[in-house]
Amino acid sequence: MLKSPKYSKQHLIIFTRYPEPGKTKTRLIPALGSVGAANIQREMTEHTVSQVKELQASTAISLEIRFAGGNLQLMQDWLGSDLVYQLQGEGDLGSRMMRSLLNSFQKNAEQVVIIGTDCPGVNPQILTTTFEQLHVFDLVLGPAVDGGYYLIGLQQPFPELLTNIDWGTSQVFSQTVDIAQKLNLSVAYLPTLADVDRPEDLPIWEQETRE
Repeated sequence: MLKSPKYSKQHLIIFTRYPEPGKTKTRLIPALGSVGAANIQREMTEHTVSQVKELQASTAISLEIRFAGGNLQLMQDWLGSDLVYQLQGEGDLGSRMMRSLLNSFQKNAEQVVIIGTDCPGVNPQILTTTFEQLHVFDLVLGPAVDGGYYLIGLQQPFPELLTNIDWGTSQVFSQTVDIAQKLNLSVAYLPTLADVDRPEDLPIWEQETRE
């Protein structure tokens, strides 16, 4: 049985995938092999979780892991049984994210933030800023260098922000901003950070692990 989450007013969701070789970080397989690519996925997820736990030491936020691949037992064996896990479910990224947002707001969360695990620059300071901005702004976005975004934060769910988006392309961020403007949403922008998706991105992760 999935552990039932206790939702704080400030709720953070990490989207990740179980690091099964051949099914994760596939764009890195040419450089690292399937096992090496899966290891990067594992390490980056662990890094992201550790950043959130650091924030939780000083701030009352609840955390939920939305996962794809694997199963609950494998996730608990990997990241620990003290975390809350939920399946991402079916559909494209937008529908999976909207499902998690709606679920969180239905459980009385007042500020919900979704992050992935591909951006090693996400740290407690950025997350703190995000939740502070959500007291003032309808939407907080963290733009990624590749034209996507590494973070989205909302005070209430706006399904339009996650529909008709060309996921996985360099248009994701600009399309989202266009929709937000049409909805007359106030938007705060975080610093632009780099994702680790392709072999040429690996130095970003190597630098992070050296620091």
